[in-house]
Amino acid sequence: MRSLRFSSSGRSVRCGGLWAAIALALWSVPASLAAAERPNVVIFFVDDLGYGELGCQGNEEIPTPHIDSIAHRGVRFTDGYVVAPYCSPSRAGLLTGRYPTRFGYEYNPIGAQNEDPRVGLPRSEVTLAEHLRDAGYVCALIGKWHLGGHPRQHPLRRGFDEFFGFLHEGHFYVPPPYRGVITMLRRRALPDGSQGRWISSDGRLVYSTHMGYNEPPYDANNPILRGGQPVQEPDYLTDAFTREAIDFIERHKDQPFFLYLAYNAVHSPMQARIRYIERFDHIRDLHRRIFAAMLSNLDDSVGAVLAKLRREGLERKTLVFFLSDNGGPTRELTSSNHPLRGGKGDLYEGGIRVPMLAQWPGVIPSGQTFRYPVISLDLYPTIVAAAGCPVPPQRALDGVNLLPYLTGKRSGPPHDRLYWRYRGKAAIRLGNWKLVRNRHGGDWELYDLGRDLGERHNLAARHPELVQRLREEWEKLNAQMVEPHWTPGG
Repeated sequence: MRSLRFSSSGRSVRCGGLWAAIALALWSVPASLAAAERPNVVIFFVDDLGYGELGCQGNEEIPTPHIDSIAHRGVRFTDGYVVAPYCSPSRAGLLTGRYPTRFGYEYNPIGAQNEDPRVGLPRSEVTLAEHLRDAGYVCALIGKWHLGGHPRQHPLRRGFDEFFGFLHEGHFYVPPPYRGVITMLRRRALPDGSQGRWISSDGRLVYSTHMGYNEPPYDANNPILRGGQPVQEPDYLTDAFTREAIDFIERHKDQPFFLYLAYNAVHSPMQARIRYIERFDHIRDLHRRIFAAMLSNLDDSVGAVLAKLRREGLERKTLVFFLSDNGGPTRELTSSNHPLRGGKGDLYEGGIRVPMLAQWPGVIPSGQTFRYPVISLDLYPTIVAAAGCPVPPQRALDGVNLLPYLTGKRSGPPHDRLYWRYRGKAAIRLGNWKLVRNRHGGDWELYDLGRDLGERHNLAARHPELVQRLREEWEKLNAQMVEPHWTPGG
C-alpha cells in the first residue's frame, strides 16, 4: 500500500486598479494556457450495478453503448475494486482517498439513521471537492450523497459549490402516483394476503414478496434538494440528474470543474419509464425487464453528458471515470455479477469488484485493458495529480496515482496489497491470492483469483502457511485502523 504526495502547482495573484490591468495584459496568455492544461473532472458513480451488466463486461442482453464508449476511448480495469460492499462507506473512500476504517466510517446508515448527528463523514477528513475547490475548481454534486443527513454534513459544507440531489440512501425515481413508469415494489404480502407477484389491471404497478419485506420508505424526510432547499422534481430522477449535469457543464465550461455525478440508478425502488420498457419486450421476466429499462435509461444519460462535453470541445480536456459503488444485489434487482461469486454486502469478489472505466483522450491511450488490481481510493490521487494540486505532507492517501501506469511511464501493479473490513467480515488481496472471511466469526478462506475468479475452490486447508502469512498482513493493516465511531442501533 503506497501513499503519494504531489508537488505544488501555480499561485493566484490579486491586484487592484491600474496594476490589475497591467497584470491582466501581461499574464492573460499564460493563465489561459495554464487553465487549459488543468483537466475538468467527471466521475459517474452509479449505484448497485453488477460487475457483469455492461456490454464491455460481456453482457449481450442489455446494450450499453454510451458507457462502453468510455472503455473504447480509454481504459477498462478488469480488477477494479471499491473499499466496501455497501453504499455509504464506499462513497467515503472515494471522496477521501483513504480507507474509511482509518477514520471509523464502517457502516451503512439507512432511513432515519442518516439524520443521527454522529453519522456522516468526519469533519477531520478532506474531501476531493474541498481539495479541488481550494485549487480553483468549481465543484458540483448531482445525485446521491449518503454521507450524513445532519446539517453539518451537507454537501455544501463539504466542498461542493452546487448540490442537486438527496441525502439518504435511496429515492423514488417518480413519486406516487407513479405516472409514466412501471413500478415494482417489495411487499410482505399481496393484496389478497398471499405470496408471489401481483400486477395491477393497467400493468403499471407490481408487488412482489420474493424478498420478504416491504419497500423502504426512501422519500421519508429525504426531499430532492437544490442547494439546501426542497424542490418538486417533475422528471424521472435519472433524467433530472442528467439535465442538471448538462446545465452545470454549460454554465462552467470556461473554467476547470469537478462534476461528481452520483446517479442512484440502478438502485431500488425498481421504476422504469414506459418507453424504455418497450425496448425490452423480448425479456420475458418483468422483473428483469424493468432492470434492463433502468440500465438503458442510465446509459442514455451517460451518453448525453459525454455528448455535451464533445459539443463544447471539452472531451480532450476532461478526465472521466465511471464505476459502481458496490456489487449488484441480485435477488433484489436481478443484477448480474458474472463471473464473480456473491454480490452486494459480500467481501467475495461480487460485492467489491465493480465495473470501472476511465478516459482522457490525448493523455490516456484508447482501447486499453488494465489487468492489475486498482481501487476507488486511486481516483483521488490520480485526479489531484492531473490537476496539479499538492497534497499536504501530513495527509497520507491510501490510493495511488494511476496516470503513470496508464500512460506507460510505469509498469507492473500499482498496489502490492488491498485490504477490506466490514462488520466482522474481512479480506486482503496480495497478488492473485485472496484471503477472505465473509461472515462474522467465520473461517478464513483462501482463493487463487488467477485460476479461480469465481472463488469456488477454497485452498485454505492446502496452504495453511499462506493463510497465516496473509492473515498476519491483514492484521498488520487492521492495526492502523480505528473502531467505528457509529454502529447501527447504537
